[in-house]
Amino acid sequence: MDSSSYAGHSLSYYDYLNLLFLRPILAITFVFSLLLLGWFLAWKLVLVHVPLVQEIFGLRKKPVKPKPETRRRLTRFYNSFNTQNSTSLWEEGAH
Repeated sequence: MDSSSYAGHSLSYYDYLNLLFLRPILAITFVFSLLLLGWFLAWKLVLVHVPLVQEIFGLRKKPVKPKPETRRRLTRFYNSFNTQNSTSLWEEGAH
């Protein structure tokens, strides 16, 4: 092929428009639509169920539950230790 064969195929106005404007706009639109689709799927499938996201967007208010008296093993241990000490002190005082 020599350079004379390319002379007959000069780019028209539509080809320039397509190359410089339509292709980049379509590519950006395609990427943006993929990002939106991914975000929508992530939101519907995962993010709605995350408590932190629910709290940030105000989707569901966190119910306030009172903390139980004996909520941990150490609390129970020290409470039982204190009751043993108080009963032993009471028994010593009775003698």
